[in-house]
Amino acid sequence: MRRYAADPSRERGAPPVATLQGKTVAFLVAAEGIEQVELTEPWAAVEKAGGTPRLVAPEAGEVQAFDHLDKADTFPVDVAVADARVEDFDALVLPGGVANPDALRTDAAAVAFAKGFFDAGKPVAAICHAPWTLVEADVLRGRRLTSWPSLRTDITNAGGTWVDEQVVVDESGASTLITSRNPGDLDAFGQALVERVGAA
Repeated sequence: MRRYAADPSRERGAPPVATLQGKTVAFLVAAEGIEQVELTEPWAAVEKAGGTPRLVAPEAGEVQAFDHLDKADTFPVDVAVADARVEDFDALVLPGGVANPDALRTDAAAVAFAKGFFDAGKPVAAICHAPWTLVEADVLRGRRLTSWPSLRTDITNAGGTWVDEQVVVDESGASTLITSRNPGDLDAFGQALVERVGAA
């Protein structure tokens, strides 16, 4: 039984055709403030494609997810950031939520972990407010991406090109960068995540 079940009421698009068999994907979150659906939906997409998702957070224990501003479920952490190694993963997913990436970008170890995927040329996927962590990691220069609209100035100031599109796949750097704007883009985000990680 899955720990993170996708919401069955959500309308699903076509199932991903790529396989993630043998691939392990890190989901990096803060201790609280994660937008729950932006964690559970990509997590379910990775599992459905045969991959192994792992929850990484600054501390061991549990993290608190939210449904917008209301507390939702808690989820067990698989590995603390201090013990996590980029070489143990094939890709990184950064869920959103306003407080989640705002906390992560003040955590030096979490920022370094995220940056490590770019340094290693591994795919990174970020949705909604999650690119805040990437702004802090200084990995957006020359990259094209999207996000929640309020991040536009931050991304531009960090050297990125912000666009308003459902999903943006930027392959101009060593690391493929996949971004989406909000929970309404989750189907396209999950499909692009599975396809790019499967091809990496």
